[in-house]
Amino acid sequence: MERRSFLKNFSLAGALLTVPPALAEAATFALPVKKDIGNITLKGKVQSKGTGIAGVAVTDGNNITLTDKNGNYELLSNNTAEFVYISMPSGYQFTNDKGIAKFYVPVNISSNIFKADFELEKLSVDDKQHCFVVWADTQMISEKDVELLKAQSVPDLQQLVAAYPKQTLFHGIGCGDLVWDKFELFEGYKQAVDTTGVTFFNVIGNHDMDLDARTDELSAKTFKQQFGPTYYSFNRGDIHYVVLDDVFFIGTAKQYIGYITENQLQWLEQDLQQVKPGTTVVVSLHIPTNTGAARRNNKEAELGSVVSNRKQLYKILSPYKVHIMSGHTHFNDTWEENNIMEHNHGTVCGAWWSGPVCGDGTPNGYGVYEVNGSELKWYYKSTGLPKTNQLRLYGKSKNNPDEIVANVWNWDVKWKVEWLEDGVEKGVMEQRVALDPLAVELYAGPELPKKHKFVEPTLTDHIFFAKPSANAKQIEVRVTDRFGNIFSEKISLV
Repeated sequence: MERRSFLKNFSLAGALLTVPPALAEAATFALPVKKDIGNITLKGKVQSKGTGIAGVAVTDGNNITLTDKNGNYELLSNNTAEFVYISMPSGYQFTNDKGIAKFYVPVNISSNIFKADFELEKLSVDDKQHCFVVWADTQMISEKDVELLKAQSVPDLQQLVAAYPKQTLFHGIGCGDLVWDKFELFEGYKQAVDTTGVTFFNVIGNHDMDLDARTDELSAKTFKQQFGPTYYSFNRGDIHYVVLDDVFFIGTAKQYIGYITENQLQWLEQDLQQVKPGTTVVVSLHIPTNTGAARRNNKEAELGSVVSNRKQLYKILSPYKVHIMSGHTHFNDTWEENNIMEHNHGTVCGAWWSGPVCGDGTPNGYGVYEVNGSELKWYYKSTGLPKTNQLRLYGKSKNNPDEIVANVWNWDVKWKVEWLEDGVEKGVMEQRVALDPLAVELYAGPELPKKHKFVEPTLTDHIFFAKPSANAKQIEVRVTDRFGNIFSEKISLV
């Protein structure tokens, strides 16, 4: 049928239809006018003591440009741009405002040209060797929780930094859920970070979102006011760091999925064009891209527990050596496949500040990473305990009357877990999916813990078992991490 004949017949048929009065009345009203997206030019200079810095990536969150040989940049954007920001180059100090990384300038769209300069200070030491810490889920819901962060976690990090050589470079990653829906507590978080003396880059978590927002795009409004963009990158030494927002708000309070938007993935592709294949890339996000929880619980992963479109992320990251830093789960979990290793961290708050361990028995604490060139080494630092504290040993108990149990919370497949009976080596311990005995004691049942009764112990892979002989007097468990470090604990059976 020709197009004219179709339209003619359609219009005749339409004349025979009865239009409901409500629709006829509604048709007289004009549709809302969408805000005009006008162009705006972002321009400025990245410099150090008056000298421009060439090749620095500058972005509006959509497109990226590089500074020229004099440190100047110009980027055509539009009035939806919220920030102009840089990917901090290696060799320079991290600019901060009371401990919070400041690599961005909010865009003023009152004119069609916005100028923003960035002043950097060159480091006095080589940054190819440096350290960073990952604070996952500080997650404070009350001033009492803020005080616990300040009284426990802050001095622990201060002591850790002080134990390293004086000029050791440190930065921190606040890996989301900085607070627990109480935005007035952001100030307490920032005060704590400032006191540590460590510059922190921050990740948005599901409890850092505006729950009254109508879309995901609007859910980060308060976070952005406090900490700037929700996705960005920076460099230190030979490492390229990326922060992503993988908490997708679906418009209903406390409902979200693990998902990375197309806008971010396109931006990431541009960002990595400036990074040589084979480089070590550290990606931080809140919801883990994947964990072993679904396997352990023999059920499908919930949409809010892992990143649904993770394979697309992995594809973009395939040319690089990648370490993913995540939080959210309140347990410690590590997996490694091909070029990617993910570190899903036990939390600073443990089981929501209700006890000394997470649901899997991992102590309240944080990850510590030591960088030498392109290589990373790491360990888990339990709050208030020495760095050598890497396992907990349990003797025979009601649930395990014939066995000793070891929880090795930062275990991965390259660790070795062995046991000795009265000084005699007995070989490797048996690994099982199980519950940590202390977590069961503290959190199992509807009445425990008193502070947050929803907390329950969680199944984990990093639990090991051995059955001593009837006359055994002392058991030692000796673990060797992937870097050759040996840790041990002993327990008496008499």
